Amino acid sequence: MSRHAPERDIDESELSVSGPEDHAAGPTAVAVSMNRALQGMGVRRTAATLLKLNQVDGFDCQGCAWPDPAPEHRHTAEFCENGVKAVTDEVNLRRVGREFFAAHPIAELEQRSDYWLGQQGRITEPMVLREGATHYEPISWDAAFNLVAEHLNGLDSPDEAVFYTSGKVTNEAAFAFQLFVRAYGTNNLPDCSNMCHESTSVGLAEVIGIGKASVTLDDVHGAEVIVIAGQNPGTNHPRMLSALEIAKKNGAKIIAINPLKEAGLVRFKNPQTPRGMVGPGTAMADLHLPVRINGDLALFQAIASLLLEWDQLDHDFIQQHTHGFEEYVAHLRALDWDLVLRSTGLTRAEIEEAARMIAGSRKTVYCWAMGIVQHRNGVANVKEICNLAFLQGNIGKPGAGVFPVRGHSNVQGDRTMGIWERPPAHFLDALRDEFGFEPPREHGYDSVGAVKAFRDGKAKVFFGLGGNFVTAMSDTRVTEDALRNADLTVQVSTKPNRSHVVHGKVALILPPLGRSEKDMTGGRRQRVTVEDSVCSVHTSQGPLEPASPHLRSEVDIVCSTAMATLGDRHGIEWAAFRDDYGLLRRRIGRMVPGCAGYEEKVDQPGGFVLPHPPRDTRTFDTDVQRAVFTVSPTDVLHVPEGRLLLQTLRSHDQFNTVIYGLDDRYRGIKDGRQVVMVNPLDLEHLGLRDGQHVDIVSEWEDGSRRSVERFRTVAYDTPRGCAAAYYPETNALVALDSKAEGSNQPAYKSIVVRLVASVPDAPGPSRPEGRVVDASPDQGHDPQRYVAPYHLS
Repeated sequence: MSRHAPERDIDESELSVSGPEDHAAGPTAVAVSMNRALQGMGVRRTAATLLKLNQVDGFDCQGCAWPDPAPEHRHTAEFCENGVKAVTDEVNLRRVGREFFAAHPIAELEQRSDYWLGQQGRITEPMVLREGATHYEPISWDAAFNLVAEHLNGLDSPDEAVFYTSGKVTNEAAFAFQLFVRAYGTNNLPDCSNMCHESTSVGLAEVIGIGKASVTLDDVHGAEVIVIAGQNPGTNHPRMLSALEIAKKNGAKIIAINPLKEAGLVRFKNPQTPRGMVGPGTAMADLHLPVRINGDLALFQAIASLLLEWDQLDHDFIQQHTHGFEEYVAHLRALDWDLVLRSTGLTRAEIEEAARMIAGSRKTVYCWAMGIVQHRNGVANVKEICNLAFLQGNIGKPGAGVFPVRGHSNVQGDRTMGIWERPPAHFLDALRDEFGFEPPREHGYDSVGAVKAFRDGKAKVFFGLGGNFVTAMSDTRVTEDALRNADLTVQVSTKPNRSHVVHGKVALILPPLGRSEKDMTGGRRQRVTVEDSVCSVHTSQGPLEPASPHLRSEVDIVCSTAMATLGDRHGIEWAAFRDDYGLLRRRIGRMVPGCAGYEEKVDQPGGFVLPHPPRDTRTFDTDVQRAVFTVSPTDVLHVPEGRLLLQTLRSHDQFNTVIYGLDDRYRGIKDGRQVVMVNPLDLEHLGLRDGQHVDIVSEWEDGSRRSVERFRTVAYDTPRGCAAAYYPETNALVALDSKAEGSNQPAYKSIVVRLVASVPDAPGPSRPEGRVVDASPDQGHDPQRYVAPYHLS
């Protein structure tokens, strides 16, 4: 067993590149999974952990939000390779205690990569960095809670504090957190949704009345066509491949829309079947459309125009359940096909092939992820997918619907529980009626707004319940400088990360229990609940002994912080909530929409499904009480000569900002992360060669530039004019105000860059430094100044 973290940080000189794989999973995935698990956990802990993962009497994997099969259909090994990596990352035997922090000053840790920091292991006790100190030192839990309370109660306004939430926080902790924050007096509740599916939440709410998927797992199994856009299931939601395999066996066809041809949508070798282990596996996508980055909107409109031309419409659904059809038809009839072909990089024949597959389907499911929403027009992209679904009545019937596939395992549940900077009035009214205080009504800061508030001196305390905010956010240098302005930063974290070394004047690290660990808070065996991508709520209960006797649950940390800060203000029973999570669930059942009888319903094997009016009854709680067709301009990104359009993406060895290892097996990248994947013809056109080191520079209309240094070029099968590189390393290239219209979500997938040959033999930093150069002293304070040097037409 590996009890020791790697001594060296990332050495990009060891990076090697081979060809991408043509399938996902199979024997290699099993070997990698078992090797990681046994090395990190040992034999006994591996068995005790994996046999409880995603089981009815076990705990929910934090690796993604893919729904579990019905209890009677779950496999003994109900997990994937990346789920094993996620669990091993939490359960590994490495420990970070006071000795570690005494041996490593902040100045040293600041130079380390997130990979190295995360590999050190689990933090075992609360730590504090005093103002002016060079090292973190231990602090008792009570002293930590009192320190937070002192800072919060010393602010001129509650709006000077920001409370961030990661999507893996459970429903009980999320509900308690929003209750505490609103009882304290602010709606400053940004969360990771602001960076991932915010455009989905906004777009869906406007056109169907609810920001969630309208499908069940059975709908996926029973679909005739499944459209998967801007999504890489093989890495980001590997268990989805099992569901797609069932759909394929039932006769479904799959259309993959993505700039890169990803292995998981080429072929799936299911390791739970002989065909997957020793046979050819299952071919996945019947059609791959290698759309140019940000060409999705034009593609969806072109498909819709063909359905209209061929009269492949559900006229009854359109007449009875929709609004705005005539205006949408007029827009489609004026569609400029030359513009479509330039935007998408596809041929008309390819688009027509996809349209004919959809036209011939009575039941179509539309799936999407970050490749759709992390653009300037991300909200419009979501609405355009819905337009397609409305045309054929593909919502509110079996085997059909819209399906945003979430990443974090409970990011959707957090929003259901009230984690939102823009809460609806009915939720605040229910909170008032249940707890007897008037919650704040003014909207709070989202993630981008929070960075600006710290940058401009309007916020002074940052409290992060999970996650790694500094690394996850766009405009890395601006974000880091902003957080350093804080008087206090608090991070509830299981392992070291970049947000611990980019800190305020005073910094706290509060280590919680992991999802896999027994929670005996209040002297009783506690359980928690989560919500997956299809609105299913179920319990989670870890089987393992905690990594340290000094850890506390997230519910305990939230309630104890509230007790120290608020005392008996409003008469809220924080101590009782801390000791019995069932009391929290009963309050959830009384006030959260759709959660009546919550405590009793989660006792059912597999939990229960929250109501969804469009799915359940074809009713739409929009402004017009119908599904809304939307007209959006057919945008085309015009990229200047000599530039490329860059998208950020995950490797196969990471989950969001958590780096498990340095291999991206499916894309043929090994022992490194500083790569930029470029079409070989583009490399030739730019006077570069495969394997050359380049600096990646993003340019903005105000004259400022951002850069990351010494990335190896990789000749790769991408559309002309497009490139790809890993985040979080390239988040530094995204200007803070480059974001989606209507949702404020950072546009990580649409970055205009140029590649500049690096200085020969110059040493590359272990942690790529995002630099802002040639920027005027007041850069960033005017949101209109962050506009990319291209225009939409």
